[in-house]
Amino acid sequence: MNLDDAIRAYRVYAPAYDVLFGPIFHPGRRAAVALANDRPRQRVLEVGVGTGLTLRYFREDATVTGIDLSPEMLAKARRRMAKRPLRQILGLVQMDALALSFPDNSFDSVLALYIASVVPDPVRLGAELRRVCVPGGRIVIVNHFTSSHGLVRRFEQGLDHHARRLGFNVDFPLEDFVSAAQLDVREILPSNIFGYWKLLRCVNSK
Repeated sequence: MNLDDAIRAYRVYAPAYDVLFGPIFHPGRRAAVALANDRPRQRVLEVGVGTGLTLRYFREDATVTGIDLSPEMLAKARRRMAKRPLRQILGLVQMDALALSFPDNSFDSVLALYIASVVPDPVRLGAELRRVCVPGGRIVIVNHFTSSHGLVRRFEQGLDHHARRLGFNVDFPLEDFVSAAQLDVREILPSNIFGYWKLLRCVNSK
């Protein structure tokens, strides 16, 4: 899926995103923010902030920037902010996760929730997360990865062709992604319903 395809896909998903992907993904969002934003006065970047479902979970003493490719998703996030202003949110900006405009070492922690398998180039995503995060900082990723269970894995591989047409990569092996993206993973935790998703706690050891 290229950039234009992604923008079109999220234009379709935006109106129903909170209903389809809200409550079911909340456990992963809350756990990721708790790991990434665990110290006072942190500068935090959320890549793929979407409709802003995570924003209320950040500490009040944090400085949080959210970016997303979709203007429709960001519009919903801004409407959410208008209803419930959060002083820790510095800005919500339209930006490509594969070409972040921030200088190197801009953030103490970086989150990428549910986007690794939908971007056109996951390796480039990993490189950008590492670039903008300070050395020793936290990178927290939540995503679906290909199941290690043989039967489920075969089902995912069979479904992958159809899912890609909708903007999702179902056959997405964890080991391949971590190795290619050069992530220093310190902990892998099951996330969301049945633990089908995984939370990766990484240290930016660049």
